Amino acid sequence: MSAGQSCLSCGAALTSEVIDLGMSPLSNALVEPSTRTPDPLYPLRAFVCEACWLVQVPAVESRERIFDDYAYFSSYSDTWIAHARAYAATAQQRLGLGPQSLVVELASNDGYLLKEFQARGVSVLGVEPAANVASVAQAAGVPTVAEFFGVALARRLLEDDRSADLIVANNVLAHVPDVNDFVAGIALLLDRQGTATFEFPHLLRMLESGEFDTIYHEHFSYFSLRTAQRIFERHGLEVVDVDELPTHGGSLRLWVRHRGTAQRQPNVARVVDDEERAGLERLNVYAGLRRRAEATRRDLIAFLQEARRDGKSVAGYGAPAKATTLLNYCGVGRDLLGFTVDRSPHKQGRLIPGVRVPIEAPEKLLESKPDFVLILPWNLKDEICDQMAAIRDWGGRFVVPIPRVAVLS
Repeated sequence: MSAGQSCLSCGAALTSEVIDLGMSPLSNALVEPSTRTPDPLYPLRAFVCEACWLVQVPAVESRERIFDDYAYFSSYSDTWIAHARAYAATAQQRLGLGPQSLVVELASNDGYLLKEFQARGVSVLGVEPAANVASVAQAAGVPTVAEFFGVALARRLLEDDRSADLIVANNVLAHVPDVNDFVAGIALLLDRQGTATFEFPHLLRMLESGEFDTIYHEHFSYFSLRTAQRIFERHGLEVVDVDELPTHGGSLRLWVRHRGTAQRQPNVARVVDDEERAGLERLNVYAGLRRRAEATRRDLIAFLQEARRDGKSVAGYGAPAKATTLLNYCGVGRDLLGFTVDRSPHKQGRLIPGVRVPIEAPEKLLESKPDFVLILPWNLKDEICDQMAAIRDWGGRFVVPIPRVAVLS
């Protein structure tokens, strides 16, 4: 860690390391096969602030570099589309959204979620800083601003004299290097009686299940409910309700309002109590993540080496950001994992950075008939097992690396 590194939330000095995952490339910086120069590698270390207990990864590159030519497109996950559809229905009913309402999504990606609100007759606006992804949303008829969000953009949007009735920030808070500017912008843009919702992987579940592959350079922060509350309170916002979700190995959805405009629901205190009982504000609790990561690395390498000795073939499924962390930390290259496949054409024909594992179309699995398929987006294992059920026709079996290396029945 560089000298003088301070907490992204409260500014306190960072001195307590949670985990050191070695040198790793930017997780979504997929590589063209013709590239001959080595992939840039950066220290991947997570720290916890002992003042506000925000877990964070120090920045190694600018946000412009990280999110330029972004490779992640939400529309290629059936599970995530179904999640978005259910959320839109819930939000519309709960908040009474109609034709006069405005829904603004931050990090709106390819418009997958805002399309669901448009179909319900609600006006929408997307904010997506990755220009290549924003252009896909725009082409699909989803109005999208291709910029980073913060106070400056919020002020410009308010010049149109229309605040947001609902601001959606799904799995974006972790990607923000200046979290205070981001949340202050939300407080400005949100109507006095409006609601903002935030979804993010729950730090408690990440520690419990050893989800170390959720850590990568594009994720600057990892939140508990309590650390998120502290940030919102600083900007005049209040968490009034919370839902626990199964997504990403266990996530939270926070319902946030301007302070004093809604009654706080009992779920908030219940989740805070869960975090306190788990010891999320005690330093010794964080050592467990390192032990779990080391166990996963040991078990994954042992499984892959044993498969190779037995003459068994192993291929991967998926090329999510978490795969870059997992494979680079574990030292799994093409000698142990010949290729992986992904539904997104934006990833096919490229290589996972660092380990240079090729990414093919899913049809490659049906052609090569591997004995094992390692599911890299393990949080989508049910969807993938259903989609690729044909691998069982030749006796192929699925394997997940998290929360522990396991061959699925």
